[in-house]
Amino acid sequence: MTKLFSSLKNKVLIGLAIGLGSPLMLGAAAWYLMHHTLVFKKADLLLIGCVAVNLIWVKYFGNINKENIVRGIVSATFLCAFAFFFYKVSQEA
Repeated sequence: MTKLFSSLKNKVLIGLAIGLGSPLMLGAAAWYLMHHTLVFKKADLLLIGCVAVNLIWVKYFGNINKENIVRGIVSATFLCAFAFFFYKVSQEA
């Protein structure tokens, strides 16, 4: 796996794509669970767990010295956190 990601160019847009792509894929699975199972009906914090996966990416790309990719992932994490905040505010209204 190291060879696969070490060949990526050190670009912020690549980090933004990784940082938005992985929470969106996991968020789709969480959304399905929230709407189709009784156990996870009120488990909105699953969506925060999907965003927390970006920490793994930050650690990995930080270790292989891809600072611009890390900046893109952190930016995407903030965007996802704001989206979750607006989702929670709209649920309470």
